[in-house]
Amino acid sequence: MRATIITEIIPKEQVEKVRSYIEKYNKIVITTHLSPDGDALGSSLALYHYLFRIGKDVKLIVPNAFPYFLKWMKGAENALVYEYNPGAGRHIIQHAELIFCLDFNVPKRVGDMAPYVMNSGAKKILIDHHPYPENSCDVVISHPEISSTSELIFRLLYQLGEYERIDRDIAECIYCGMMTDTGGFTYNSNDPEIFEIISLLLRKNIDKDAIYSNVYHNYTEQRFRLLGFTLLKRMKIYNDIHSALIYLSKEDLQKFKSGKGDTEGFVNYPLSIRGIIFSTFIYEDENYVKLSFRSRGDFACNEFAAEFFQGGGHLNAAGGEFYGTIQDAIALFEKALKKYEAKLRNASC
Repeated sequence: MRATIITEIIPKEQVEKVRSYIEKYNKIVITTHLSPDGDALGSSLALYHYLFRIGKDVKLIVPNAFPYFLKWMKGAENALVYEYNPGAGRHIIQHAELIFCLDFNVPKRVGDMAPYVMNSGAKKILIDHHPYPENSCDVVISHPEISSTSELIFRLLYQLGEYERIDRDIAECIYCGMMTDTGGFTYNSNDPEIFEIISLLLRKNIDKDAIYSNVYHNYTEQRFRLLGFTLLKRMKIYNDIHSALIYLSKEDLQKFKSGKGDTEGFVNYPLSIRGIIFSTFIYEDENYVKLSFRSRGDFACNEFAAEFFQGGGHLNAAGGEFYGTIQDAIALFEKALKKYEAKLRNASC
């Protein structure tokens, strides 16, 4: 029996267009953003399982590797990692009839895959919850007010009348994405319907405690040693403006033999300090410097990210990038703090 308690926020014409594309096309590709997180992988795998269940020839391609603590999700082993086999990835994309673009708002977020995805003759459907999407797909389902792309996948399946087809595998992936993109439902999660959706997922016999444990109780020893070092040696507190910075150089990461995902969540730790409402994590990646921003209350860290670091995201969770040295990135960050000093002093949490 179909549930009737969830508001149908996706316009009906979009839902029907998605339905018609799914019915018409067989060769379907799902892709998501660089460095896939829980929401990117959870939403992608949920849709992957659904399309596979209804008999579609579906492939999931991710731009690069994802953290070990997400590999427990069923189907993760079937994801093609583009950076490991770009030839195979290009071939699949070029022969796709329909491409789902999940959890990213602009093509550059899929890295080297972007030109092949955007130049493909396939129909394209964007499903995302980040602001300001590029209107480069045939269907753009964009709802920045929604907690996660995984929640949007649930809502899409619900509005397609496919709630009954959601099984435990699909429900686990959706729950994982919703959980990780809200910090365990600690931010971007005040909408009561989020918990209505959780109740419907629990009816699919998922074990939410096991999912939490699979993600958050599944870290390596070197992650904890790196975290200790970061908090002790690489943290700066700006008490007068309620802000904190943690940072790691490439040498720091190499010293602790850091692996994919070992720094996941580091940016959140300074927010546990009394009085801190804005936390930033800056670290060196292969070819550029990456930045993660988190805030509490009404301080818009996405505005900060967009103005200074070519970034964006949500009010309390955003990201950015910088091309230069980590020292220059930190200097620009501290310059930006001065510009936002009044807002930070007056921000409420």
